[in-house]
Amino acid sequence: MTGTAGESIARVEAAAAELKELARRDEPIGPKTTYRTGGTAALFVEIASAATLEAVACAVAKSGVGVLALGRGSNLLVADSGFAGLCVTLAGDYAGLELRDDGLARAGGGLDYPVLARRSAAAGRTGMEWAVGIPGSVGGAVVMNAGGHGAQTKDRLVSTLVLDLERGEAAEWSNSALTFAYRRSALGAHHLVLSATYQLAEGDPARSADTMSEIVAWRRAHQPGGRNAGSTFSNPPGDAAGRLIEVAGLKGMRVGSAQVSEKHANFVQSDTNGSADDVFRLISEVRRLVLERCGVELSLELRTVGEFR
Repeated sequence: MTGTAGESIARVEAAAAELKELARRDEPIGPKTTYRTGGTAALFVEIASAATLEAVACAVAKSGVGVLALGRGSNLLVADSGFAGLCVTLAGDYAGLELRDDGLARAGGGLDYPVLARRSAAAGRTGMEWAVGIPGSVGGAVVMNAGGHGAQTKDRLVSTLVLDLERGEAAEWSNSALTFAYRRSALGAHHLVLSATYQLAEGDPARSADTMSEIVAWRRAHQPGGRNAGSTFSNPPGDAAGRLIEVAGLKGMRVGSAQVSEKHANFVQSDTNGSADDVFRLISEVRRLVLERCGVELSLELRTVGEFR
């Protein structure tokens, strides 16, 4: 949502008047991301029931307030100045899982992807074991077409129920309607993924458990833990962002409280009590230097929110 700062404040106040006690003001949302740094949201609502969902859709439609859908924040960097709008997150009724006899799995948009992987595998359904290594929510994974270990969300997704917050309308989107591409889909910031349906196959729980253990072990061995948001940049066609960053001599590079990981160059780490703005400045410098030294312009896989210094 564009406009002046004054218009943004007016929209927030209008939304707050509609939402009343459902909304919390100046809620820290940076700490809710895997970076665990960044600012607040002007308004914050946890949506755990249809009644709250309806109230949020009505408030957005009437006020025109900017909206941020927050899952597990595993691919998000929130500026230290925060987000001057309404941040929503799904829980309760929108974080469940239904495993059907026909092999379909209906997962709430607020469900953790690793939980989807483990619960479906334990029930003898195979096809989503790779998701055990994706530290995000079902909703975020659909929006980003999250993937890893040779698989991606679009491979098993049948359809997804999406609420258009600008129109206040919910509709079922088919796999083809989402026009999935590498780490992206047709869904925008005003779309809220309420649930997703996956086609799974019959499997062996023990074999699935072994596969997931191998995936978790591989990630621990090859990727850094701590405060980061996974891959910072998308891999260019036929190449790897981490390789380019390393070739450019930037592994270990530091700007303030942020550092390019020594373990994997496509991960940018934040120190404890670090600054989101430092992370953003380091990312910007890495992009500049890779272009200068390697002739490749890296695209962000990480989503950024707010105004960075």
